[in-house]
Amino acid sequence: MKSFNRLFAKIIILLTVIIIGINVYLSSMFHNESGRGYRVEINRLQKEIEINGIESIDIDKFSCITKITMMKKDMDQKLFFEGDLSDYVIKNINGVYYRFDYQIQLYNEHRNIRLVVNISTVVMAFVVLILLVYMRAKLIKPFQRIKEVPFELSKGNLTAGLKENKSHFFGRFVWGLDLLREHLEEEKGKELTLQKEKKTLVLSISHDIKTPLSAIKLYSKALIRNLYDSEEKRIEIAEKIGKSADEIEDFVSQIIKASSEDFLKLEVNNSEFYLKELMQKINSYYSEKLSFMNIDYKIEKYGNCLIKGDINRAIEVLQNIIENAIKYGDGRYIRIMISREEDCRLITVANSGCSLSENELPFIFESFWRGSNVKGNSGNGLGLYICRQLMMKMDGDIYAENVNSEMRITAVMRMI
Repeated sequence: MKSFNRLFAKIIILLTVIIIGINVYLSSMFHNESGRGYRVEINRLQKEIEINGIESIDIDKFSCITKITMMKKDMDQKLFFEGDLSDYVIKNINGVYYRFDYQIQLYNEHRNIRLVVNISTVVMAFVVLILLVYMRAKLIKPFQRIKEVPFELSKGNLTAGLKENKSHFFGRFVWGLDLLREHLEEEKGKELTLQKEKKTLVLSISHDIKTPLSAIKLYSKALIRNLYDSEEKRIEIAEKIGKSADEIEDFVSQIIKASSEDFLKLEVNNSEFYLKELMQKINSYYSEKLSFMNIDYKIEKYGNCLIKGDINRAIEVLQNIIENAIKYGDGRYIRIMISREEDCRLITVANSGCSLSENELPFIFESFWRGSNVKGNSGNGLGLYICRQLMMKMDGDIYAENVNSEMRITAVMRMI
């Protein structure tokens, strides 16, 4: 804000200097023009008198000269040379002094021109200042209020909401930031709730598992000490050990199920959207990025149609696939092919440089699985797993294939 205020002050000073400069220039220009006018007429009159005498002069033909006075012997020389209050020039013509009284006829015209120029300049300066004030109120101030929000979000401060802003410039941006904050806060709450539920479940099962475990330890000690004489009793104890082991196995299965059961809580709002809208968004995301990375990028021709699903989740799926293509391909090309099969549209992302073996392809959609082609690239093995979960929730599918060292991942989307 301080830098803008300094800029505002500099602009005011610059506008003031421009107005003063224009007035100085106009004054000098009009002065020169006015001076040239009466001098030209006096020179013409001087030549005319030299040739034809003063009797041939018609004073009405001249706009600047008001009177011509010839000095006579009986004339008061002081009055002649000092004149009255008008402007005049003395000329010696053929040995006789002549006084030429003149007036500047363009004074009023010049004054009007200067007035118009000054008014126009002041109006333009006023418009510039109004524009700067408007920018300060509608752009700079709102931006100052929201510029710290991304930093607060990055630090995990999700509680402070954003004030509603009706500005045409920042209204939607502020609204989007607030939606992002609410979404992050909601996801954080879900994660904390999920962690609490899992911890509670683990603690509860850990407590419950102690009973059958204690029974197994007790029966095993009894068998070691040979406390049971009959074979029937030993068989009964063995069955109880097996039953307790089954209980423990059941508890372990519950823990495994709780750990792997939709831990990401992916939500999908299925509706309908146009394929063209989806591909335009993908193209806007990646055309410039891939061009900057010198990766040949192309979307092949396709026909538009209505697709069943969630367009935001569909964008997420294709983004994950393309990011994998960028990360694990050889950087030569990425192309998107769209084909039709029965009531489905198949969107295939193909990239050069597939280094995965055929044996690894069935596992790439598993959670936390990473192939042999990671090459030190960071990741958690969840990208394609998320794609698979999202496609299934949109009543679609996803699969991968290796065609002539070209990695192809195809998202199957249902048409309406």
